[in-house]
Amino acid sequence: MFIHLHSKKLQGAGGSTPLPRSRGAGVRWTPLRSRSTDRGDRRESSSPCGVWGRATISRMGVLAAMVVGMMGVYGARLVRWQIEEGEYYGEMAAAERCTVCSEGLRGEIYDRNGVPMAVNKTAYRAVINKLFVGEGMLNDVVVRLNGAVEGCGARRKERFPVVLNGEGRFVFDGAMEEETEELRELYALDPQTDAEECMEVLAARHDCEGYSREEQLVIIGVRTDMTRMGYSRTQPYVFADALSETQMAYIAEKTAGENGALVEAYAQRTYINGTAAPHLVGVTGLISAEEYAEMADRGYGYTDTIGKSGIEAALESELRGAGGSMTYLLGEDGNPSVCDTVPAAPGNTVYLTIDTRLQYAAQQALAESVLQANSYAAEVGDAYMGADCGGAAAVVLNVKDFSVLCAVSYPVYDLAAYYDDYEQLVGNDALPLFDRAFMGALAPGSTFKPLVAAAALEEKKITPQTTITCEGVYTANGLRLWCMGYHGDENLRAAMTDSCNVYFAEVGRLLGIDYIDAYARRCGLGVRTGVEVPESAGTLAGPDYSSLMGSQWYSTYTSQAAIGQSDNQFTPLQLAAYAATLANNGTRLRTHTVDRIVSYTGDKTVYQSSAEVVDQLGVSDASLRAVQDAMYSAASSYPALSGFEIAVAGKTGTAENSGSDHANFICYAPYDNPEIAVAVMVEHGAKSTVAVTAARKILEAYFSLPQDSPAEE
Repeated sequence: MFIHLHSKKLQGAGGSTPLPRSRGAGVRWTPLRSRSTDRGDRRESSSPCGVWGRATISRMGVLAAMVVGMMGVYGARLVRWQIEEGEYYGEMAAAERCTVCSEGLRGEIYDRNGVPMAVNKTAYRAVINKLFVGEGMLNDVVVRLNGAVEGCGARRKERFPVVLNGEGRFVFDGAMEEETEELRELYALDPQTDAEECMEVLAARHDCEGYSREEQLVIIGVRTDMTRMGYSRTQPYVFADALSETQMAYIAEKTAGENGALVEAYAQRTYINGTAAPHLVGVTGLISAEEYAEMADRGYGYTDTIGKSGIEAALESELRGAGGSMTYLLGEDGNPSVCDTVPAAPGNTVYLTIDTRLQYAAQQALAESVLQANSYAAEVGDAYMGADCGGAAAVVLNVKDFSVLCAVSYPVYDLAAYYDDYEQLVGNDALPLFDRAFMGALAPGSTFKPLVAAAALEEKKITPQTTITCEGVYTANGLRLWCMGYHGDENLRAAMTDSCNVYFAEVGRLLGIDYIDAYARRCGLGVRTGVEVPESAGTLAGPDYSSLMGSQWYSTYTSQAAIGQSDNQFTPLQLAAYAATLANNGTRLRTHTVDRIVSYTGDKTVYQSSAEVVDQLGVSDASLRAVQDAMYSAASSYPALSGFEIAVAGKTGTAENSGSDHANFICYAPYDNPEIAVAVMVEHGAKSTVAVTAARKILEAYFSLPQDSPAEE
């Protein structure tokens, strides 16, 4: 540190401090005098201080005291600046520099063949930027910008719960009760305040008494939304978005020269083939208050877009780009100028494992199966034969790596119209928003029997030749289970083909629930399969689940569980993984819907999927071959697959419940060299034939075979 001592005054933070001059008032300077005695050639100073006299020491002391004093003054001032007034000066510094952040370009989503699912297209929006508009000008800017927006047929984003009635009075919109409550809470208004009183208070608050009532409605609505959305110098307000080029040009012309009103381009999320896989792809939306509180420390802004469901949410970290920023320097006149720019970086692009063509084929097949069930109920005049059928699901896995080639939940909806149709979708009794493929766990019925057979063979409880006599009903320890027929002596192959309840109920009793559950888990039943998006773990019947539910497990329940009833409930995804495990000679792989992730430009691969072993069924090749042979015999007996060009191994299942039976089917093909595994579940389909027919159409689409019958509208 250099301290300059001036002969006049020290200009410091604490005022001016006079310094002593070289001569005169304050400090008197005394000439050095020395006493000496002549002792030869030596002269000895008589001063007790040697060559430095008392006056010199006095001067040095004064100077030292002055230096210490000045350092104290500076130190005290620094403490005041940094600690006591730090917040004030921090605000001053922030006011001089203002940084506005922007979102990075979101990565896109394609199917395995490059068919677009969720992409970006250039759109335009009108915004109000507080950096360029003063508070006193804001109302005028809002009115003029609104005139331009309405003039080109566009709409403001805000939804204000006050409207003008036919008499020109302000009233609350009866369809916006929630927004009305939020308005009162936002401005701390009395819950009994009516719309007229509310608008009077808000007109005074926002200085718009001199405007017409129509203009007041616009101004107050927009400024209320600004408050809600955190409008500030660092957060511009989006007045209207999704503008076309024509609308953009019109608004730009009408607002030319209007400080603060801007029209800018942005990337709008667009869903191509929006009905192909809406549950899997998912949607994006404005970040919620809860999400913002959780993710603000990860760089999210209050008006950012975030994945809400499906892959959009599950791979948010990959799809979301790195945000950019523009820093403005505010001059003394308040006008901003750009002083620093950080460009945004795009997110990565995701390629899914699904095949869009197969998705559409499966959707059509499921739609026809639902109509088939409804028609049969009407034909026989029995509501419990499919009249309540309204939903279905199908999953197709690649046996080689368990990638999801198809995952359809019917009925479907259009991602492109998701927000426009939301109220209608939520109110639909068929639950189109519910992902039946990954979340819809239902009783599997007889599709569970191949698992029981494999476990019993491996544990030496039966052999393929063991016979059990079926007389139409199974009785054991007070339990009575009915069979679909009187089958007589049945071995494994015949029992699988006939779906004999008596045979498998007895096999289940011999095996025991512990073995059944252990082998079921290894096949992916009652456990999550590992897919990237949310999935249900389903329910595996047994003592553990009964205890969890506060009930007791009885040994007779085991026979019910062995035929796919009791508490067993699995998803179509789990059933497909189970079928694929049987086809893959007992090796279960992780199911996945993401094929690869690449950079936005496509020049770098970030991730490439591969087969990942999750579990082994633990069944010998001989036991598996016996089960596979029995499934081939069963599938060949179904009319829909009799004479089919591709050899198929499969098993049907009808599961009892409160309505019509659920209709299920699992299979894999080709039988001798499996490529795909299929699971179809038709809720309240009543007859398993509707599920088998749907599976056949899916197989025809995959193997590019001629369709069995023309598609129905």
